[in-house]
Amino acid sequence: MSNRYPKLTNKSFQPSPLILYPSKAVFLDKDGTLIEDVPYNVSPDLIELTQGAIEALQLLQAHEYKLIVISNQSGVARGYFPESGLVGVKEHLFKLFSEQGVTLDGFYYCPHHPDGVVSEYAITCDCRKPEPGLILRAACEHNIDLQNSWFIGDILNDVEAGNRVGCKTILIDNGNETEWLLSGMRIPHYTVADLITAAQVIIRNLKK
Repeated sequence: MSNRYPKLTNKSFQPSPLILYPSKAVFLDKDGTLIEDVPYNVSPDLIELTQGAIEALQLLQAHEYKLIVISNQSGVARGYFPESGLVGVKEHLFKLFSEQGVTLDGFYYCPHHPDGVVSEYAITCDCRKPEPGLILRAACEHNIDLQNSWFIGDILNDVEAGNRVGCKTILIDNGNETEWLLSGMRIPHYTVADLITAAQVIIRNLKK
């Protein structure tokens, strides 16, 4: 009697591809949120973490959030510093957190501004907040579930960028937002005083 089932060989067996489930992330503005705001600074010596930043990111990382920086850096377009100057900023920031056991998963920046003086960067782009281009790029590269993620920033352009991609948003009201140009997309889900409080809000929402 013939065997109805074919003999399996190494060549005929193909394992199923690994299924990668989307991750959740917290997107963080840099200047005024993660570090003290020193306008157009690329000197590592002047970088100072905001109060509670280490504790906030430790808490978020412990709850399995990826931590991704999203930053406007128009100083490049304005000619204040070369794009290469941001390399030292990134490396120093990663080092500061790594020393405290915190891993930053990504660092994305927009060097453009339509009123810039460096022609290569003096453009209207889709990556300068409140445009969501950098968030979408990060989500693609890190397999992020945006509806299960958050954006924390200190101005309403951060809030709008996060809201436009479906993140929940938190505004740190530390005085850096001065225009208060409100619209539906510029209303944060929460407003808090500092980064550690923002992190605590996110963790409380996990329990709902």
